[in-house]
Amino acid sequence: MSAALSSLLSSGLAASVWRGVDLGHAGAPVLRSGWERLDAELPGGGWPCGSLTELLVPRGALLEWRLLGTALRAALQSGGRLVLVGPPAVPYLPGLQEQGLDPAQLVWVRSRDAGQSLWAAEQVLRAGGAAAVLVWLPASRAEALRRLHAHAQEGRAPVFALRPEQAHVEASPAPLRVQARPGEPWELRVRLLKRRGPAHEQELRLASRPGALAQAILETPGQEQGDVVGRIAGLRLA
Repeated sequence: MSAALSSLLSSGLAASVWRGVDLGHAGAPVLRSGWERLDAELPGGGWPCGSLTELLVPRGALLEWRLLGTALRAALQSGGRLVLVGPPAVPYLPGLQEQGLDPAQLVWVRSRDAGQSLWAAEQVLRAGGAAAVLVWLPASRAEALRRLHAHAQEGRAPVFALRPEQAHVEASPAPLRVQARPGEPWELRVRLLKRRGPAHEQELRLASRPGALAQAILETPGQEQGDVVGRIAGLRLA
């Protein structure tokens, strides 16, 4: 068996063989996250396109924008729309613009519950034309997520399902599951709960200082974080 496996890996089929102890390769294009340390731990070196990624975030923290901002900007450069399905609050356009996202490319879909959100996301993926899809799912069954992943695989857009932190104890068909939480001031703490590759036990600590906020901090050295945030309250981030 060992000899046969070695022969196979040395043949032209080696690129198609993935071993569980290795970090998997992306079968489709990826979007760079903006953090080299994170990309180094993601199969293919970025957020996968044509696939479902599950993001587990604290309720109300809005970490998804800080985590995905760079990738979403890159996705929109080639045209298409950023489709937001069932967000927990009204999208704040000045904040999205601060992230470099063009409001003219934004499609906001309201929904009453997870069932409507899943249906709407599926219709968007069937229609095509989306550069990226974000769907908020406070509660959802594995079967529904499996169907959403199947629709994602039919296209080339990255699909992100935003779910609460408590969902980490539930089974999920998403090939990539990422948990994010706030850390020290201007920091994201990210854990890879599931990926195509060996288990990732460590928590990544990523510097995350939004553009306008970063400039305000640079211009006001020595002030406390709360003071700076208060001064630029009019520059609310999405």
